[in-house]
Amino acid sequence: MRIGIISDTHIHRHSERLIEFVNRYMENVDMIIHAGDFTSIEVVNVLMKYNNFIGVFGNNDNESIRSVLRDKEILRIMGYKIGIFHGHGEGKTTLERAYDKFKEDRVDIIIFGHSHQPLITTKNKTLMLNPGSPTYKRKGRWYSYILLELKEDGINVAIKFLNK
Repeated sequence: MRIGIISDTHIHRHSERLIEFVNRYMENVDMIIHAGDFTSIEVVNVLMKYNNFIGVFGNNDNESIRSVLRDKEILRIMGYKIGIFHGHGEGKTTLERAYDKFKEDRVDIIIFGHSHQPLITTKNKTLMLNPGSPTYKRKGRWYSYILLELKEDGINVAIKFLNK
């Protein structure tokens, strides 16, 4: 299964930029995961039109988004247990907050955002994935997203960097 992972789109209106991105880079994925900070219900509605979309809200998402998405999700796909959380909160690093959110859930993979910094690492045998942002890079040089491929015999994961 191929999963496109994005976060921190921060689109306040005019979701055309996201639609263009999804049509160009997510056309061959089986699922799209968004790890929060949509900032517009319009973006949620656009992504819900695609097959197998799942998302969580972030700290910049308003009540209209919080009313349709949760702050934490756990998926089971091809034998893998995957946790999704934006990563916001007090104290600690974003990675530590994301890890702590699923400490009792025994997940294999944690997908998070918030920092806008793409990352693939492990923490205590848990694969930690932060896609950065395909639309709002902040101080980073590149826009980014992650492609995750789950197979019966393993996992392929890659950060994809974009110039525009």
